[in-house]
Amino acid sequence: MKTYIALIRGINVGGHKKVPMADLRDVLSGIGFKDVTTYIQSGNVVFQSSENNTKALEDSISKAIKSHFGFNVPVLVKTKQELQFIFDSCVFSEEIKVKSYFILLDQVPDASLVKEVHAITIENEIVSIVNDCLYFYSSVGYGRTKFNMASIEKKFKVNATSRNYNTISKLLKLA
Repeated sequence: MKTYIALIRGINVGGHKKVPMADLRDVLSGIGFKDVTTYIQSGNVVFQSSENNTKALEDSISKAIKSHFGFNVPVLVKTKQELQFIFDSCVFSEEIKVKSYFILLDQVPDASLVKEVHAITIENEIVSIVNDCLYFYSSVGYGRTKFNMASIEKKFKVNATSRNYNTISKLLKLA
């Protein structure tokens, strides 16, 4: 059995796509996952599976959510080692890192598009893209930023989900 972290995007946000965590744990246990643990209400799941293909796991979780809750949501699955690498690869100073967001992408974006995004300068915001993660910091807070994840997804042609430093840290400890 291998330990995985699933990051489910867009559930329990603003009263939409409600998914009680107890129900989600039951659904994922029902499709064969072991030791299913959730963290906060925003779609963070740590589990064990004998499956080695993360894309197959993403597909299984998406289908189970669609079947049980009736809607589609993007799902990203990482091993503990992959998530640790993403966490450790943040280029920000520790002071900025602890206040930053990790926008995990479902694939590595095209290098020319990454170069374009790196060339954009917005006051009070820092963006760095390393492999399949966009690291984001705003000195005015995430809710007041000009950053728009939907436009990044469209530009890069990827699905993405965002987690803050504290959530990533906690998921690594749970895994």
